[in-house]
Amino acid sequence: MKTSGTAKWQRNVFIASFTIPTLLFFCIFTIYPVIKALYYSMFDWSGMSDHMDFIGLQNFKDMFRDPIVWQALGNDYFLVAGKVVGIMLLATFFAVALTRFNFKLAGFFRSIFFIPNVISVVVIGVLWNFIYNPQIGFLNAFLSLFTKEPVTITWLGFTSHTIWMLLPPSIWAGIGFYMILLIAAIQNVPESLYEASDLEGSNQWQQFRSITMPLVWEQMKVSILNIMMTTLNGSFVIVWIMTEGGPDNSTQVMGSYLYQMAFRQYHFGFGAAIGVLILATSLVTTVILQRVLRQETIEMS
Repeated sequence: MKTSGTAKWQRNVFIASFTIPTLLFFCIFTIYPVIKALYYSMFDWSGMSDHMDFIGLQNFKDMFRDPIVWQALGNDYFLVAGKVVGIMLLATFFAVALTRFNFKLAGFFRSIFFIPNVISVVVIGVLWNFIYNPQIGFLNAFLSLFTKEPVTITWLGFTSHTIWMLLPPSIWAGIGFYMILLIAAIQNVPESLYEASDLEGSNQWQQFRSITMPLVWEQMKVSILNIMMTTLNGSFVIVWIMTEGGPDNSTQVMGSYLYQMAFRQYHFGFGAAIGVLILATSLVTTVILQRVLRQETIEMS
C-alpha cells in the first residue's frame, strides 16, 4: 500500500508540474486582464494620469447608446460569416482536390497555399493596400485591360462596400492553414471506403457527400469555431492596417474601435467596457455555435 501511495503521489506531482505553470500563465495573461478590464470599465479614466473617477456602469450605458459600437459589432459578425463561408469552401475544395486527385505537384501547391499563413498580418494588409491602390494597384490595372480608359476606382474609399474589400485578404490569409487540417483529416479516411464506393459506381461528388464530409466533420467544426473566435478577437489588425476603421467608421470593428477610444481619444474606461463586450459576445457566440454544430453532427449521424 505504501508503494502504491508513493506511486500515486509521484504521478500527481508529475501531472501538477505540467498543469500548474500553464494554469499560472492562464491566470496572469487571461484571467487577470479580464478582471482589470472590468475594474477599469467602472471609471472615467484617460489612461494617462492617476486621476480616476468612479462612474459605475455609465461607460456601458454610453457604449450601448453609441451607434458606432453597433456598426462595429455588425461588421465583426459580417467578417465572421464571410470568412467562415469563404475559407471553409475554398479550404475544403483544395484539400479534396490535392488528396483525392492524382496531382503530381500536390506538395508544391500545398506549400504555395500555406505561404500566407507564415506572413505577418501587417504585411498582408500592406500588400492588399497596394493591390487596391487606385493609381498603381494590380486590381485597377487588371480591369483596365478590358476598358478603353484607365480604371481608377478607390476600392477602400466608399462607405457602402469597403467592408466587402476586407474579405478577400482575410480569406486568402486563412485558407492554407485550414486546408492542411482538412488534408490531414481526409488522409485518415480508410481508402477501402472509397474503393467500395467505386465498385458501387459512385462519382466524386457522391463520395465526398457520403464518405469524406461525415468523416472529417469534427475537424470542420473545430475549424469553424476557430475562425469565429480569431475573427471576433483578432480582426483588428487587418482593419487598422488597411482602413483604420474608415471611411466614416464603415469598417470599424470592435477591436479597432477599442483601440481608437482607449489609445487615440484617451477614453480608457470606455475602451475597457468595449473589451468586456468583446469577451461577452465571443463567449455567447461560441456557446451558441457549439450547440448548432452539435445538432448538425446529430443530424448527420
